[in-house]
Parts: sequence; structure tokens; C-alpha cells
Amino acid sequence: MAYPAYGGPQYGSAPGAPGMQQDPFYGYFASVAGQDGQIDAEELQRCLSQSGICGGYRPFNLETCRLMVSMLDRDMSGKLGFHEFRDLCGVIHGWMQHFMSFDKDRSGTVDPGELQQALASMGFRLSPAALNVIVKRFSTNGKIAFDDYVACSVKLRALTDQFRRRDTAQQGSVHFQYDDFIQCIMAV
Repeated sequence: MAYPAYGGPQYGSAPGAPGMQQDPFYGYFASVAGQDGQIDAEELQRCLSQSGICGGYRPFNLETCRLMVSMLDRDMSGKLGFHEFRDLCGVIHGWMQHFMSFDKDRSGTVDPGELQQALASMGFRLSPAALNVIVKRFSTNGKIAFDDYVACSVKLRALTDQFRRRDTAQQGSVHFQYDDFIQCIMAV
């Protein structure tokens, strides 16, 4: 799955910068953002839950929202500015399209086989044992809802990126010091 490029010409612009009010999406952002003009994980959770993107009446998972904020939080503020939020909305739309393409029965969930196909299409080659661990972690009664699918995708991407940075020989094997391992896992 492709993710929008980090940075970009508008990166770092302050709220109210020229051109932002002209973007029709800015009004929505301003209505969701707190008084600080940024969106934190709880505000994102309310926004996504109210949008109904998760399906049904359940709220979007707060931990998933934290993961998404950290994924696109370029200035490391713990919150999303306008451009980061706009990028995230594009990413969420892409995930939704991808999720729906594997939800063959249109149940609003994917089963383990559908999840395996979705992850493989994103380039993740996982053993059956690894897939089983992922299914146990992200499923409810053997079904993976959209927000859990997003959390799984973000975590897999982040952990794979951390692993690749350390696998300089590209051998599929790395040596971790305990502290480095903990930092990698807890950062995700």
C-alpha cells in the first residue's frame, strides 16, 4: 500500500497560513481541531467515530487513532496539523478501499484468509504462525474490523521499517540489544 510522501511544500505551515482557508477541507479540520488548532488522538477518535467509517455504532479504537497520529506526526507534537490531517484522510480512504476489496462478503470485517491476501498484496510475506499471532491480536471472534485492520497495517509497516533499518545486509536477520528492541516495539 502506498503512503503519501512525508514532508511536502506545505509542511510546517501554521494554521491560518495563506491558502489554507481556501482549501474546502480546512473548515472541517477547524471544526474538529481543538482550540490549539491541531487534532490529537481523542479528537481524531471522535471525528472517525462520528463519520461512521468504522461501521455500526462502535467508536473507532483510540489506540488505532494514536497509531495513526504517530504515523503522520511530522513535527513530533503528538497532534496533527491541517496538512497532516488532510494526508491522513487520504491514507484512511486508501485503506478503506483496500479493506473493502478483500471483504468479499461485505460483512464489514475480513476473515483470516482475506487478511492474509490483503497483507500479501501490501508486500508482507508472513508465515502461517506469524499470521495466526496477528489474527489472534486483531480479531474478534475470528473477524477483523476496519479499525483493527488499520492498526494491524500501521504496526506491521512500522515494525517492518524498524527491522529493515537494522538489517543492513538485507539477510532477514538482525541482532537487537534489549533496550533497542524495547524502543522499537514501544514506539509503535
